[in-house]
Amino acid sequence: MRWTVVIPVFNERDFLPATLDSLARQTTSFQLLIVDNGSTDGCMDDAREIVARQGMTARFLHEPMPGQVHALKRGIDQADSELIAICDADTYYPPDYLQQAERLFDAGGQTCVAAAALLLPEPGNRWRTQRAIWHKYGALRLMPRQNHTSGAAQCFRLQALRAAGGYDPQIWPYVLKDHELMHRVLMLGTQACSKTFWCVSSDRRTSRRNVRWTLAERLAYHLIPFSRKSWFFSDFLAPRFAARALGDTVLRQRDWEATEVPT
Repeated sequence: MRWTVVIPVFNERDFLPATLDSLARQTTSFQLLIVDNGSTDGCMDDAREIVARQGMTARFLHEPMPGQVHALKRGIDQADSELIAICDADTYYPPDYLQQAERLFDAGGQTCVAAAALLLPEPGNRWRTQRAIWHKYGALRLMPRQNHTSGAAQCFRLQALRAAGGYDPQIWPYVLKDHELMHRVLMLGTQACSKTFWCVSSDRRTSRRNVRWTLAERLAYHLIPFSRKSWFFSDFLAPRFAARALGDTVLRQRDWEATEVPT
């Protein structure tokens, strides 16, 4: 198989079934690695039932260290394929998602080391969706050496991902790890995108204020040249995130839920 799909999971009983059902309809074969990061809501039992019912090729892994970065590292370390897709447990992937990514990689050749999908809002408002497509696609075309999507919508050549260091808490233990990782990967090649390569994330995230960068930090990311981006992450952004306690585990705090989830 050319593809591995890695999904980190922490208490996703309400969303994981729909994600797995969408992946089961892919037109391209793949091996699925589901990494349990300490779930307590029974979602992993549900996942095993769905995988068996759908006849999917899957492995279940366990990562006891809390934090998505640890779960992703665990999954990537176990991958054995040419291409790898990082998927979220609350995201819908259309049937040709992997096929679209594969076409982008093949068209770009070995210098194409990443494919970035357009992460779209849940359907319902046509103009909102069209606006998201043009905004995200335009940003990717205008600034191709930056990240403009979520980790839920990133695909890589596995060899390049590992050469760049992959997800590693020793390199970047903070939020917005998809941006920092993409910078390291793009030091090795280019990323591809297309208006027909997309996925849909859940709208459950009513507030992400606790895990976002400031406007000044975002502007600095866009304005600082690529040759200075390593400095931007390691010397500028990392100390700021550390001071605000924006470690990766804050993603386990879910403001949209009625009860707090321990980190």
